[in-house]
Amino acid sequence: MASNRHLGRIVALQTLYEFCFRKDENDTEVDLKEVLARNVDRYTKELGDKDFVKKLVNGVIKDAKNLDAILQPLAPEWPLKQIAVVDHLILQMATYELLNFGDIVPVKVTINEAIELAKEFGSDNSSKFVNGVLGSLYRQEFEE
Repeated sequence: MASNRHLGRIVALQTLYEFCFRKDENDTEVDLKEVLARNVDRYTKELGDKDFVKKLVNGVIKDAKNLDAILQPLAPEWPLKQIAVVDHLILQMATYELLNFGDIVPVKVTINEAIELAKEFGSDNSSKFVNGVLGSLYRQEFEE
């Protein structure tokens, strides 16, 4: 089941990206539950832990302001509104996962997965940026 979490994170990222894009374009018809259900259904055979995806997506949307409050001081030269949407969503997802799924996903796995998502879906420098921000978060929250 854990091997399918990478796909689950991809589905979560796609869902969040579509929802946020449509919302930013003032699409009054956009419904997070519908977008999430459609994306999960598309990979229903391959996804092992659908609950993980649903909790991740819903958690990021629900806690977006709190997640941004944690993230912004970690990248002070880069206001979150100025970074690429994909990078922003990956950082929000990883931060939410680090703070809420630590009992089922090791911290370093979460960070590595976020870096991989940035390599797959971000720009040339996205993975370095994500690594730097999450490395700072790791040092702040998890190192003694």
